[in-house]
Amino acid sequence: MSMEISEDIVIVGAGIAGLATALGLHRLGLRSLVLESSPCLRVTGAAFTTWTNAWQALDALGIGDSLRRQHPRLQGLVAMSIISGDPVAEIAFTAKGTSEQHEVRCLKRKVLLETLAKELPTGTIRFSSKVVSIEDSGSLKLLHLVDGSILKTKVLIGCDGVNSPVAKSLGFKKPSFVGRSTIRGYAVFEEKHGFEPKSMQFMGDGFRYGIIPCDDTSIYWFFAFSSSGQDKELEENPLKMKQFVLNNLGKVPNKIKNVIDTTKLDDLICSPLRSESVGDTIWRHK
Repeated sequence: MSMEISEDIVIVGAGIAGLATALGLHRLGLRSLVLESSPCLRVTGAAFTTWTNAWQALDALGIGDSLRRQHPRLQGLVAMSIISGDPVAEIAFTAKGTSEQHEVRCLKRKVLLETLAKELPTGTIRFSSKVVSIEDSGSLKLLHLVDGSILKTKVLIGCDGVNSPVAKSLGFKKPSFVGRSTIRGYAVFEEKHGFEPKSMQFMGDGFRYGIIPCDDTSIYWFFAFSSSGQDKELEENPLKMKQFVLNNLGKVPNKIKNVIDTTKLDDLICSPLRSESVGDTIWRHK
């Protein structure tokens, strides 16, 4: 016999969106349960660039200052051609029409997830809880989990990524492949890496990549390229990923190549880029 549990608010997915939503609700005095299919927090993806609006959101959640102390502010962006090796443009992170600087930092995903999780009440996240199917029960939703249990909820929030069962239950179309894939890496140096606090972007020959310092000893980087979306051999072989990037960096300083060389194979991931278009679904369910 299946066990049935009732929760007022259920969030599917303990990624950044899911944990931030749960923490926002918690700050308002509302309890939620977060379901995560993995046995622990998923920290793939290394890092990402966050702008002023993101930091305003993090401040609203009450975790902005602790994250600022771990991630230096970036001053601007330098764009370079990998064909000529010359700078194409340099842009300061200044708000248009003002002298005010945008707040831009490269935020480590693992640090953000752990910070969000730490602020949540014990028991908010339920790991190893994969949603198999969702059905309507009057004004409620019934979530069938892989362990056979059933969750009944008044409010269901989907923060569960590109293969979302919540989106599927609403009739959302599957995200479409955009014709490009990205290899992402995270390099950690034993001593200071020596890069300025700037985002460096490189482009040419159909490639686009970036080198972005997270702090004095770590750098996040990405490498985007045209693909069929079926590059399984590359996606599953970190050594081939690293060699592919090194072979296509173009005419750039040796310190850029050193970032890729320094990256450990365990800190590499390759994934096809997908785009969601939910406008028609939103209208259909208004």
